[in-house]
Amino acid sequence: MEVVTTPDQHALSFGAAAGAYDRARPPYPDEVVDWLLEGVDGPVVDVGAGTGKLTAALAARRDGVIAVEPDDGMRAVLAAQLPSVDSRPGSAEDLPLDDGSAGLVTMAQAWHWVDVPRASAEVGRVVRRPGRLGLVWNYRSDADEWVTRLGEALAGADSAGQMDKIRAHGPTVVGPFDAYERLVVAWDHVIDVETLVALAASRSYVIVMPQHEREQVLSGVRELGEERADADGSLRLPYETYAFRFDLP
Repeated sequence: MEVVTTPDQHALSFGAAAGAYDRARPPYPDEVVDWLLEGVDGPVVDVGAGTGKLTAALAARRDGVIAVEPDDGMRAVLAAQLPSVDSRPGSAEDLPLDDGSAGLVTMAQAWHWVDVPRASAEVGRVVRRPGRLGLVWNYRSDADEWVTRLGEALAGADSAGQMDKIRAHGPTVVGPFDAYERLVVAWDHVIDVETLVALAASRSYVIVMPQHEREQVLSGVRELGEERADADGSLRLPYETYAFRFDLP
């Protein structure tokens, strides 16, 4: 019997693999974090914060960062690792924040899951004037042939089509937000084979696979990683980070 999963199930599947997600998902380049914060005053709110990958970088630069995350499992990991951060349940469509209470709202690897009209209006309610919405995605770069093979090992189940639209045309955001600026940073994430497998295991489409399919996919990823690893066991996984900032004057 075919198992059909919905976008909401994918979006909320990460808590089942919160540990793998936190261990394996790449951070965000300092240049990107600094660019998102540039020229912004007031509180910073990281929405869809997950286990705190971007939150940690923001909190290292600003006091009083608030993290909003709908998944209890992900939020528990974030709270354990970043006890000084105010972490709250909520979503981009229903933010636990007052009107005009944030100078910057960020979302990393998350805006493609939202209801765009509702999220745009809700973030617009929370962001003060002047203020900013900052959106970020890490993409595996296809500059290296082995990354293409990695995509094939992941059984073609990636959300590449949807993500490629963002990379080519920018994210869809509606009023009160309009024009945006874009920054692209290329970099390498140095990992080992176990981290590569954990990275694959943290993908939403892999999490929701039937167990036998998931094991097959992860076995293929492991074989590729072992083939590609350097003598010291390390792998260089090339990324391009795409960041977008929407300013409200």
